[in-house]
Amino acid sequence: MKTTHYFETSVMIRRPYLKPEWLEFVLSNSIRTEIQANGRIRWWAFVPELGKYVRVVTEADGETVHNAFPDRGFKP
Repeated sequence: MKTTHYFETSVMIRRPYLKPEWLEFVLSNSIRTEIQANGRIRWWAFVPELGKYVRVVTEADGETVHNAFPDRGFKP
């Protein structure tokens, strides 16, 4: 899994519980995607092991993870 410098140095420091397999699961099983104004892509999926919806934000290439977090406000 490719990641940005920001993801490695900021996101994983704040959310060390996030597992790479969860992020890969979201990217391959998303129930919704949105393209942001800056070209990044938001992906959502329910992660059963966590019991929550997780949002993963990738760069425009759809592969490089920039951000990820449990999205408490997501409504499927």
